[in-house]
Amino acid sequence: MEPIRREDSEDLFEAVVSQDGVMRWLATGRADSRSAAEVMCDDHVAHWARHGYGDFAVRDAATHAFLGRVGLRNRPQYGVDLGFALHPRAQGRGIAGEAGRACLNHAFRRLSLPAVFAFVLPDNAASIAVLRRLGAQADGTVESSGLHCLRYRFGPADTAAAEPVVDDGCSDFQLIHTLGPGSPDDKAALRDCLPDPFRVNGLGLVRADKQHTLTAVSEGQPVASAGWLLRDMAFDGSPRHTAGLGGVLVHPAYRDQGIARTVISVAVEHARAAGAETMVLLCRPDMVPFCTQMGWSRVSVPVAFRQPDSAGTLSVTTMIYDLVGLPHPTVSLDLGGLPF
Repeated sequence: MEPIRREDSEDLFEAVVSQDGVMRWLATGRADSRSAAEVMCDDHVAHWARHGYGDFAVRDAATHAFLGRVGLRNRPQYGVDLGFALHPRAQGRGIAGEAGRACLNHAFRRLSLPAVFAFVLPDNAASIAVLRRLGAQADGTVESSGLHCLRYRFGPADTAAAEPVVDDGCSDFQLIHTLGPGSPDDKAALRDCLPDPFRVNGLGLVRADKQHTLTAVSEGQPVASAGWLLRDMAFDGSPRHTAGLGGVLVHPAYRDQGIARTVISVAVEHARAAGAETMVLLCRPDMVPFCTQMGWSRVSVPVAFRQPDSAGTLSVTTMIYDLVGLPHPTVSLDLGGLPF
């Protein structure tokens, strides 16, 4: 299993997109063209670049024949879901279960995701059986891509460990989720002697300690981190359970490798699992394009905050990530405490 590439479009067309018996269970609902397969491959490649995880091309270990695709897809309104689409010749051989288990192992033991979902049409008995064998628990119904689907949920404790059969190009990379603001030693290592890595010292603000920390580790050393806290904030005067994300930092030697994207993406899923309705990020101006590409939106209203002996309005850019379809503030946003 390797991340799908643009060069896989012809294989994807032959194995999946041209197969009526496969496509009838997917969002498009029908077999389509080679150009559709190219668009799918481009979408898969973009998803990998945006999140650091995605769909894998599944190949026969002996012949290297393309059998289909299995992977993890981040849906902004629903979370991360496990999906698979295999050529008819690969069905009924346990391949979907083997590949699905490898993806779940990747999700929970490499990425430290809090949950993975699966959406399946009610009549798709074969896929439902695979999901149940993998340990999925029924979790109601949902409208996905305009279709009424059954939803299943996987948690870290619901799945058994699998042999690592995926190759995402980052074999030693692992995310670790811990409670609290994180290790001072890890933070010092990530700063790499930079006196003000977040460029916030000049603001003179007292900041709240994070309640959760996500640390990226490679070869036993911290290479990136982010922290967040959960509190009620006021959006246009109405309380909303919100996660405040901050302290996103990548060691200089590991920048421009997409690590920050993965850390932020996984942090969003932890906030979702904790019941947050929206995430808020205080962002440097030069990071606005980066965050926008990841689906964050810039707030254009005054943002109030607290300090130990005063209150004020933030002068830094504030961005939000909607988790449940609530409207953006149009009048004001109150952080309800110290900035983060």
